[in-house]
Amino acid sequence: MRLCFLVEEHYRHDGMPNEVIRQLTSWGHQVDVVRPGGSLLRMTGLIDASAHDAWVLKTVSGGPGLTLLEAAAAAGTTTVNDARSIRGVRDKALAAAIGRVRGLPLPATYAVAHPALLREIPAAEYPLVVKPADGSSGRAVHLVSSPGRLESLLPLLAGEGMLIAQPYVPNSGTDVKVYAVGGELFATERCSPLHPDPSVRERRVPLSSEVAAIAAQVGAVYGLDLYGVDVLLGPDGPVVVDVNDFPSFRQVPDAAARVARAVLELAGAGGPARPAAPSIPAATPIPSAPSIPAATPIPSAPSIPAAPSIPAQAAAGAGEAV
Repeated sequence: MRLCFLVEEHYRHDGMPNEVIRQLTSWGHQVDVVRPGGSLLRMTGLIDASAHDAWVLKTVSGGPGLTLLEAAAAAGTTTVNDARSIRGVRDKALAAAIGRVRGLPLPATYAVAHPALLREIPAAEYPLVVKPADGSSGRAVHLVSSPGRLESLLPLLAGEGMLIAQPYVPNSGTDVKVYAVGGELFATERCSPLHPDPSVRERRVPLSSEVAAIAAQVGAVYGLDLYGVDVLLGPDGPVVVDVNDFPSFRQVPDAAARVARAVLELAGAGGPARPAAPSIPAATPIPSAPSIPAATPIPSAPSIPAAPSIPAQAAAGAGEAV
């Protein structure tokens, strides 16, 4: 199988997706890498429907990679994740609107094109969490305690473009990050960017049935196959505060092999002329937490109505190695 990975400069030296690329190569598959943020791209000749079996995206929000993935999808190429699904979570204002109307437990969300418009949010909604609609990796996330505090932050927010604001959800200072890969869910606990505490280290934790059901609903609502969900355990129950396509999969056992396998399955791997990917061994229990299960199967989400059908993409490929 021949695959094309779109890797933004921000992730050029990161373990994810480079470890996945190495894993796929070791299994006998050919992987070409396009760096959309560091290359001259001849768009009129970039998409070749016979060059690759699938394209995979790992870029920052707002990066040029999504444009290329959408172009490949328009040419009938299989993409991981679906290009339109990625757009639906990269724009956090759009993601909030879609999620709330489909029944996900998201906080009320305001969106503004100019920071000064945040002044119109009622004082009763404070404290607020304000962040860029296209933000990622905790960039420019602010906890705003009062309208007066907002005034002092407005100059810092001036260059961020579209912003969203949500009422702060009281919590313990840690987030639960749920990773979905290959039909399984893995939960980790980590320090919230709003409550930095160097003593809190990311670790795997048991996944409750309630949070597992919400994580499964996220995949169904947005149409994602590989994704991560940030969940806060608030006083009124779990709240989804962020969704990421193709996250880091930190703390997921055998992450590179699991993600590589999932990519091959989504791309339609398994032809007799291609080397098959070896099976992934069962996860080794973490010594400090032997009661943590290896993974939680993704449960069905019957309470969420099915998303509008999207025409299936042809398992053709496109791309030009750079």
